[in-house]
Amino acid sequence: MSSTPEYTYESTDLTESVERFIAAPAADIFALLADPSRHKDIDGSGTVVESKEPSRTVGLGDTFGMSMKKGLGYSMLNTIIEFEQDHLIAWQTKPPQGIMAKMVGGRIWRYELTPVDGGTRVKETWDITQERIPAAVKPLRGQTKKALQATLDRIATLLES
Repeated sequence: MSSTPEYTYESTDLTESVERFIAAPAADIFALLADPSRHKDIDGSGTVVESKEPSRTVGLGDTFGMSMKKGLGYSMLNTIIEFEQDHLIAWQTKPPQGIMAKMVGGRIWRYELTPVDGGTRVKETWDITQERIPAAVKPLRGQTKKALQATLDRIATLLES
């Protein structure tokens, strides 16, 4: 396990990405990401309360619900929109219904896994290109960048041996 991980950061107007090396096989990392019941274990933002699903592996087009909390509790419905086994997984999150579904939602959480000697380069991206009102969530980018880094650190803690 690396004592001081090195991070690579990338930003555009509507995305924020953090990348780091994790000393674990891409297949193990992917399995963790593709099981929504484990998202609470890796969430660096502290907003994921629990999956509304039993432990299972998701695939392209699958949906899964999450109970969330940031101040107040709320629910999100996620759809797998990008999927390449052991290399790429992304889900788009939206409120399941009601007035909030008309005002917010559409951000994408994407993980890209690149096998390298001794482990995997993992890049997590917060993508608001499809957010209903991007300007409403842009102010979250600073705290989101920290949460992305914390998520990658949690994955490393769980999987590095």
